[in-house]
Amino acid sequence: MTTVLVVGGGATGTGVARDLALRGVDVTLVDRGGLSGGTSGRSHGVLHSGARYAESDPRGAEECIEENRVLRSIAGACVRETGGLFVGLADDDPDYFEEKLAACEAVDIETERLTPGAARERVPGLSADVERAMAVPDGVVFPSRLCAANAADAEAHGGTVRPHAPLEGLTVEDGRVTAATLGGVVGRIDVDHVVNATGAWASEVAAMAGVDVEMAPARGVMVAVEYDGLGDGPVLNRCRTPDDGDIVVPHGDQVVLGTTSVPVDDPEEYERADWEVERSVAECAAMLPPVAAAPVARTWWGVRPLYEPDEAGADRRDISRGFFVLDHADDGVDNLLSVVGGKLTTYRRMAEATADRVCDRLGVDADCRTADRRLPGADDAEELDALVAEYDARSPTDEDVVAA
Repeated sequence: MTTVLVVGGGATGTGVARDLALRGVDVTLVDRGGLSGGTSGRSHGVLHSGARYAESDPRGAEECIEENRVLRSIAGACVRETGGLFVGLADDDPDYFEEKLAACEAVDIETERLTPGAARERVPGLSADVERAMAVPDGVVFPSRLCAANAADAEAHGGTVRPHAPLEGLTVEDGRVTAATLGGVVGRIDVDHVVNATGAWASEVAAMAGVDVEMAPARGVMVAVEYDGLGDGPVLNRCRTPDDGDIVVPHGDQVVLGTTSVPVDDPEEYERADWEVERSVAECAAMLPPVAAAPVARTWWGVRPLYEPDEAGADRRDISRGFFVLDHADDGVDNLLSVVGGKLTTYRRMAEATADRVCDRLGVDADCRTADRRLPGADDAEELDALVAEYDARSPTDEDVVAA
């Protein structure tokens, strides 16, 4: 028996489990193949400043910069403060650059306009084609460490974490989920409430309770290449309308190039096309030419958990990166919530909003503590990597950083 079953061991799910446990709620977190195995661990791992969304989604940009500051305070070695640069090339619209700069300033994102020469001093390999640049407080997230640290804090406060207990079914009786059937050695457990935090797989989990959640997932490729010229920063962003191959993420001796956006019907089975790799490398090389010839270390695809029930056929780059907490009492299932959409940077805020809703249902009067409480192991990368191993939270996003 558990009071709250959280399904999904990515950043949001582990964040929900941690938040609830810190509020004294009996919570069990389950995933099917180790933590951080879905979208969180198959991303490009950018700690967004919000600058990417400032002109198109000011509220989302505000959430990003606020959570960026929180994570830099509580997450320690789960993140790296690299800084970021938005660069405009000769063919990029200078008005778009000015619009983004003004939008960042309007939502309190710290910016610094740089001359092309000053930008190239920070990034020696930067293209000679760069004509405009501004610095922003982007960074890098190591999702394996982040998910493992959240899970560890949940367990330290009475929660239960089962990384290898796939959800196989939900039992619904009289408009409530009463039990969950889990694989592994767990079997059937009774539940009072269920939180569906499975990202791009939210439709499949909701369907187990007879509920529709209309996701609009999109795949994207990440390519890690051997290149140490960027070192520990900054993150490079092409200052244009979001498109393929417009982010370069520093990883010490490597950089991660990405990404594409291609609609998929199934987050499990989808094409992994060579053209996506080639296009991402070529477009990123327009900003940082040396990466064009750099050896490829690894390539992986992730699926964005986009939610857009009204325009699922639209260009999925235009779908909001905001998050939604769906209360399925409106669909006839009183004790099921789904949290969908969002970004890795805003996972803690997503978890707080979800935990608030659960606690309201349970009558629990306890404030969220996750914005001020430092994550366990935050000051010790080796301790974090031991937690990654304990929870089987390895992921391709940061496998070159997390110790073997």
